[in-house]
Amino acid sequence: MSNTRDKAGFANSRISRRTAIKGLGAVAALGTAPGYVRYAGAQTSEPIRIGFQAHKTGIGAAYGRWYEKTTMAAVKLINDAGGINGRPVEIITEDDGTDPARGAEVVAKLATQHKCDLVYGTLFSHVVTGSAPVAGELKVPYFVVSEGYHVASGKLNRWCLQPGITDVRSQVTSVAPWMAGNLGKKVTMIFPDYAFGYDHRDYLPPALKAQGAEVLAQIAIPPTETSFTKYLPQIPSDTEVLYHVMVGPAVLTFVKELGEFYGSSGPQLFGFIDSLEAVDINSPGLEFLDGSHFWEGSPRYAQENDSDAQKAYRAAVGIDDNGASLQDPKDISTAAHMFGCWETLYVIKQAMEACDYKSTDDRAKLVEATEAMTEMKEGPEHPQGDKIFNGKIHQAFGHQNISKLEGGKLKVVHRTSIEDGQYEPQADYTTTPL
Repeated sequence: MSNTRDKAGFANSRISRRTAIKGLGAVAALGTAPGYVRYAGAQTSEPIRIGFQAHKTGIGAAYGRWYEKTTMAAVKLINDAGGINGRPVEIITEDDGTDPARGAEVVAKLATQHKCDLVYGTLFSHVVTGSAPVAGELKVPYFVVSEGYHVASGKLNRWCLQPGITDVRSQVTSVAPWMAGNLGKKVTMIFPDYAFGYDHRDYLPPALKAQGAEVLAQIAIPPTETSFTKYLPQIPSDTEVLYHVMVGPAVLTFVKELGEFYGSSGPQLFGFIDSLEAVDINSPGLEFLDGSHFWEGSPRYAQENDSDAQKAYRAAVGIDDNGASLQDPKDISTAAHMFGCWETLYVIKQAMEACDYKSTDDRAKLVEATEAMTEMKEGPEHPQGDKIFNGKIHQAFGHQNISKLEGGKLKVVHRTSIEDGQYEPQADYTTTPL
């Protein structure tokens, strides 16, 4: 089989009519198509072990649950189509409790006790920054699906990579022009009081200033907070746009109390969908959100112009047109983030095949093969859209979606370009030794 098409049958170009996928059945069928011999040609029958650092408990549990569902769906397709380098992929999961100290212990356990080829999947930024030093010390590739600027900033180490999802600095840079041009020029920010929130705090104000807008106030709230009424009076009365990004199990309480505070009047609301991830938008008390806007990485609700790859991906991970579990309509997905797991796994697959990965002795080669990547084309491996990867800062740049909440559903009204979110890199991991 030529290297222009990987073992899953996915070409490195946009889907043509001839190769268009019509739902999950068509994707699954690729693994049994003529010419595929399952795990044929492998020099060992040992599986490739991917250590999944999962937020199964703690404030990231909802994300952890859907990250795991997405991971297992992608791995099933990879294995059905022949695995990686003719070897099956095995996921070994350890719960980090969404805790930095425990996260570091999990990385060490996956790398040394389970002898995983790499560690993957971490979301919450404080867990990433707490775990990254261990990955560097043990020289184990650490592929995170986190969004934080911590990887691209150069503050971690060469073993840490984020190739499947964009970072906050890129995200806020890309949406700021639309915010300032459509919602207002005087902005107040509400964000969680830890690393992820600080990325918003640090990079949205200059992006807005470049558009002639200003940030009037920045309100940081502890991520473990359960009530928010004492913070809301801090919002300046002349605020035109309230920018909110909250995380954790109390997000529903936050948006409900925000509605009670403002009633039917108040500033324009622009939220990162984190404020409502895994939350039913039609929950009682959220009616005031109608007409407001949210940023989404991958849209929760199916859109009229969804690609065949997007449709197949949604079917594979088991979400309906509303972004809820096919088994339980009350189980709302974290659609705006979990696609990053799917795409990161396919990046790992591509990099392992490029460097002919055979064992943990090739970990450094895996990092270098990932750094050599540049463009990732929209398709079955990258259903969220095209991406550009900068190997120097180990970060992917992609499209963002701005959606308006109308009639109980989020409809995409603007899609940014990749160029909208690009910035001048401030680091170069490739200059440091592995």
